[in-house]
Amino acid sequence: MSRVFFSQELECIATYWRIYRKDGVAIGLTSHDQDLWFNGLRHQSSPGMVPSAIRRTADLSPDSAEVQGVLTADSIGADDLATGRFDGARIEIGLVDWETLDRAVLYRGTIGGVTEEGGGYHAELQSAKEALLTDLVPRTSPTCRAQFCGPGCTLSAPRFTHEARLSAVDLDGNVVEFAGGPAPEDLEDGSLRWIDGPYAGQWMEIMSSGPGGLVLDIRLDAELALGTRALLREGCDHTLETCQNRFRNAINFRGEPFLPGNDLIARYPQG
Repeated sequence: MSRVFFSQELECIATYWRIYRKDGVAIGLTSHDQDLWFNGLRHQSSPGMVPSAIRRTADLSPDSAEVQGVLTADSIGADDLATGRFDGARIEIGLVDWETLDRAVLYRGTIGGVTEEGGGYHAELQSAKEALLTDLVPRTSPTCRAQFCGPGCTLSAPRFTHEARLSAVDLDGNVVEFAGGPAPEDLEDGSLRWIDGPYAGQWMEIMSSGPGGLVLDIRLDAELALGTRALLREGCDHTLETCQNRFRNAINFRGEPFLPGNDLIARYPQG
């Protein structure tokens, strides 16, 4: 928009934040003393949110920003931070006129590290320019660099995704079992996404699997009830043997398993 903010001595300006979590939840917050509705989202009044210090550059170096605020049950709670619901979430920060709802975006990026301290939180933000730091030239590796069922792999994600229901939970070992899913060994290095229950929409990584169940990477809560549905995504150890024997996909293997290592010159000859 063409409006120039802070061009007058007195203006009705507030800061707003929009957070888009990976589980599909969108949260709007504002420093105004009343809730504001715009762009189809209610921005909850959060006086505890501290306006961010934003540094924007004209070159390709990443812009910097950070957000501080108070933990609240309705918007950003300690449990949600602990379970990683805000990890990697997209964030938008801008200015809004609370009378006309004219607005301007100052910053777009993703949430990096989040720390909890003294009943509040501190989030470091990564700007969209961070993508420019990605090395586009692939490095050699003995294992496949492609994400399973992702770009380069070409395998179909729905083919290796199964809906199942929770049949057992061991909170001490952080282990779960499912009825109706694939064999546990097929889920090694895989992941799951909860369909309902306290973790609805959230992804968890499967650290290990076996006859005793699946060990997850995020600590489970006692509110997780039997019968909760989840989508189980099979896993891959990214070796050429697995790619060929299990998936018949060696033609798309993105690795160099037979390339000599950096220690080749120091190896002793074998007779």
